[in-house]
Amino acid sequence: MSTFSGRAWGPVRSLLPARADVAAVRRGWRRDLLAGLTVAIVALPLALGFGVSSGLGAEAGLATAVVAGAVAAVFGGSNLQVSGPTGAMTVVLVPIVAEHGPAAVLAVGLLAGLMLIGLAFARAGRYMSYVPAPVVEGFTLGIACVIGLQQVPGALGVEQPEGERVLVVAWRAVEEWARSPQWTALGLAAGVAVIMLLGARWRPAVPFSILAVAAATLAAQAFGLEGAPAIGDLPAGLPAPSLGFLDPGEVGSLIAPAVAVAALAGLESLLSASVADGMTVGQRHDPDRELFGQGLANVAAPLFGGVPATGAIARTAVNVRSGATSRLAALAHAAVLAVIVFAAASLVSRIPLAALAGVLLATAVRMVEVGSLRAMARATRADAAVLVLTALATLVLDLVYAVLIGLLVAGTLALRAVARQARLEQVPFHADLPGEHSEEERRLLAEHIVAYRIDGPLFFAAAHRFLLELTEVADVRVVILRMSRVTTVDATGALVLKDAVEKLRRRGIVVLASGIRPGQHTALASVGALDLLHPDGHTTYAHTPDAIQAARRHLHLTGVLPAATAPPAVPEQRSAPAAGESIP
Repeated sequence: MSTFSGRAWGPVRSLLPARADVAAVRRGWRRDLLAGLTVAIVALPLALGFGVSSGLGAEAGLATAVVAGAVAAVFGGSNLQVSGPTGAMTVVLVPIVAEHGPAAVLAVGLLAGLMLIGLAFARAGRYMSYVPAPVVEGFTLGIACVIGLQQVPGALGVEQPEGERVLVVAWRAVEEWARSPQWTALGLAAGVAVIMLLGARWRPAVPFSILAVAAATLAAQAFGLEGAPAIGDLPAGLPAPSLGFLDPGEVGSLIAPAVAVAALAGLESLLSASVADGMTVGQRHDPDRELFGQGLANVAAPLFGGVPATGAIARTAVNVRSGATSRLAALAHAAVLAVIVFAAASLVSRIPLAALAGVLLATAVRMVEVGSLRAMARATRADAAVLVLTALATLVLDLVYAVLIGLLVAGTLALRAVARQARLEQVPFHADLPGEHSEEERRLLAEHIVAYRIDGPLFFAAAHRFLLELTEVADVRVVILRMSRVTTVDATGALVLKDAVEKLRRRGIVVLASGIRPGQHTALASVGALDLLHPDGHTTYAHTPDAIQAARRHLHLTGVLPAATAPPAVPEQRSAPAAGESIP
């Protein structure tokens, strides 16, 4: 019983905080606290802005940053990750709010959190490494465009138009503003965005976002600017935990949105953690534990009125650049924001919505890495096509569909490239024959026996082209397939090979095979292809010389070669060499 309990506890223990986390906190706690304060200053306007953009209000963004930020910092798989509301998640939440209402977002977040925990126990984090870079870059570009378009109503100072598609909503906002132009909100949004973008180039370490928002708030208060509504009253503190938002009758209709939120939360969080690893030396995140931490964060945040959260690339990058070395920095960031929620809610409530729109506009611009996009576009045509298609799908459809489309297209193009590497070519094999041979023997051999070497994978994407090439063989009695360079064989490839061999045999051509790897026997035997690769249907050959001697014996027995050329009988070899053994 104790052994069973130990086995059951093992997977759980690997996802929980360890002693090494505490040791890391002790080593550089001063730097971590300072880094946490810096990240909190940067995160405040972003949390407010993303909360407003999601449709649940600024208080939801703050609650998410505090609760999810703290839980993910403790249980996540990265020492440097900072979690909270993000622009990518906001893009997914807007249509959920439009279709199901604000309360549904909280239920979706809870369900998505449970799904992420399940993915963590299923050890799904490792599969993040299979997402191609063009898909990630196109995804990021599309998100940046969507975030920018989402800010158009707020930047223009107009009411949020109805609609789910961001392009339609932005266009309706522009039409409404054009009928009665108001320049105050536009000026504040543009001013904040310009200050942030220019300031980042001039002094990257200075949090110009909070300075620009403070300046915009003071200007709106001092001059009584009209046409620039503020956030409004915020509750002083976090609400008590509650499950009142979850209607059991609506759970079924929320499964699909929850899957989309879970997929995005996992993808963005693991991507952000990978970025943090790349910015440091010696830091490596645990992808499964990161999914577990994000799952717990998304279970906890809705209980306090928060929206679904993910790892935030921008805030994580600020955390790393500020000198953070442990998860204490992310905890400090959440604590500082909690203090603001409890002590400065009245001040935060005066921030103009247009200023937050300016913050997110600048954030969208800074998300676009022109150098990376240019590099992807120049790499190959396939990479450029995947990038553009993923970005357009993100803009026109939704983020999960965009990633799936990008993966599908990238996978198809990759299979096409791999399939093109598979080759079937006729090769000379006199050097493989043991002993000396006369010119007459070589001539007879050349007239009746031909060798083909298969290079690369023999699978569904390349097999049919292989069939066409092989069945065009003419004027021979024996074909020897040299298969030591075949990298993989799937069921389709085995069936195509069987079909080709049967067609050749119907024309009176015997097909032999040499060098089949042990791991490929199963696929070939399962479809009956292995039994066809010998005149008597019982064996294949480990080495090409053995197959050549068997071919010449067959030609002797059928009267094609005279008795003088027949080689001595050699024992048949019924198995391929062990893995790693050289195969001629």
